Amino acid sequence: MTALSTPPRAARRAAAARRGLPPDAVRHAVPALIALGALGVLALWWSDTPRVAGAADWLTGTGRITGLLAGYAAPVLLLLMARVPLLEREVGADRLARWHAFGGRYLVALLTAHVLTIVWGYALTDGRGVWGQGVEIVLHFPDMLKATAGTLLLLGTGAVSARAARRRLSHETWYYLHLATYLAVALGFGHQLTTGADLGDGPARAAWYLLYFGTAAVLGWFRLLRPWLGERRHRLRVAEVRPEGPGVVSVFLTGRHLDELRAEPGQFFRLQFAAPGLRWTASPYSLSAPAHPHFLRFTVKDLGTHSAAVAALAPGTAVRAEGPHGAFTARRRHGGGPVLLLGAGVGITPLRALFETLPGRVTLVQRARRPEDVLFRRELAAVAERGGRRAHELLGTRRQVGPLGPALARLVPDLARHEVWLCGPEEFTAEAVRALRAAGVRPSRIHHESFAL
Repeated sequence: MTALSTPPRAARRAAAARRGLPPDAVRHAVPALIALGALGVLALWWSDTPRVAGAADWLTGTGRITGLLAGYAAPVLLLLMARVPLLEREVGADRLARWHAFGGRYLVALLTAHVLTIVWGYALTDGRGVWGQGVEIVLHFPDMLKATAGTLLLLGTGAVSARAARRRLSHETWYYLHLATYLAVALGFGHQLTTGADLGDGPARAAWYLLYFGTAAVLGWFRLLRPWLGERRHRLRVAEVRPEGPGVVSVFLTGRHLDELRAEPGQFFRLQFAAPGLRWTASPYSLSAPAHPHFLRFTVKDLGTHSAAVAALAPGTAVRAEGPHGAFTARRRHGGGPVLLLGAGVGITPLRALFETLPGRVTLVQRARRPEDVLFRRELAAVAERGGRRAHELLGTRRQVGPLGPALARLVPDLARHEVWLCGPEEFTAEAVRALRAAGVRPSRIHHESFAL
C-alpha cells in the first residue's frame, strides 16, 4: 500500500491559503451565515408589522415568526447534509450531523409553536373555538392540506430521531424515514407562498424561491448526479471480502482513476452496493488503509442489516461510492508534537490509516474487551517496526482496566503533550474526552469522530 504524505501545520495553512481560506474559516463562517439569514427572516416580520396589540395579535405574530423561521430552517438543514465537498472537508461530516440534529430539534419546536399559536390567534380574532378554527384552516385555506401532511411527516421524523427512539431503530429504517423529509419540505413550500403575507411579491419572495430551488439544485447535483457520474468514471467493483475478526470484514474495491478521488487517511465514503437489500441505501464506511491508486480498503463491523449483508458480497459486485468525506484527517493537526490515536471497536479503522501516514512521534492505543476483538494486530505491529511508532492494546472489561485516564497515562506517560485523534462508540468517546481533559489535553487538541451519523 502506498502511504500518503501528511502536511504539518505550516503546510496545512499554506494549502488553506492557496484555497483563499484561512484555517477553520468555513467551520466558523457557516453558523454565522445561518444566523445572519435568520436575522433577515425576522426582519421580514418586523417590516411588515406596524403594531401589535392584544392577545390575538401577540399569538398571531408569534405564529408568523415561528412559521417564517421554520420555513427558513427546513432547506438549511437539508443543505447541511447535502454532502457538499467544501463543507465535508472543512467542517467535517460528524460536526455537520450534530448541527443537523440540533437544527432538527429546533425545527420541530418551531413547527409546533407555529401551529398552536397561529390557530389560537386566529380563533381569538374570529371569536370561535380553537378546534373549529383549526379545522377551518386545514380544510379551507390554500395549500393547507399539503402543508398539514408535510408538518406531520416532519414531526414524525423528529419523533423517531429522538435518542430513545433512535436506539431502537436500525440504521436502514432511520435512513428511509429521513427520506420523507424531502417530501415534507416540498409539501410545505406552496403554503408558505400562498398564505405567507410577509414574503410579499418583491425581493423577499424571490429570495425564498432562490433558497428552496437552490437547495433542490444542490441536492440534485451532490446527492444524485455527481455520484452517478463518479460511478461511471471509476467503475468500482468488489475485489475481495476478507474476515478481520468476530463480525468484522474488510472490503477491497478496485476501479479506474482512483488517484483522482484524492482520498486522505481518516476520511470515509458512503457506499452503495448493487446487491439485494443494499442497492437503495448508502452507508458510511471509513478507509482502513491509505488510498492506493488501484484499490480502496474499508473495514465493516456487523452493526445492522446493511453491514451484515456486506460480509456476503460476491467479488465483482458494482459499487457506487460518494466521497471522500470527512475532516477527521491530518488537516486538523496544530503542530508537529506527539500524536495519540485512540480507538475502540471498529473506530480503529480511520486510525489505522492515520497511523501509517502521520509523521513524527505517533502512538496508537486500541481499546478492546478480548484479544480476539483487536483488529489489524499484525499490520499495526509491522507499521510500528517500520516507522518507529508504538501500538498498544488496552484489553479487558471496564472493571479490569479501571478508569481510562490512569490506564492511558501508564501507556502514554506524557499524555498532556499529545494531540489526540479519537474514534469509537459514543460512550467510549465521551469517557475518553473526559479522561483526556482531566489529564491536561487541551480541547482544541482532541479531534473525535462519532459513528452516530
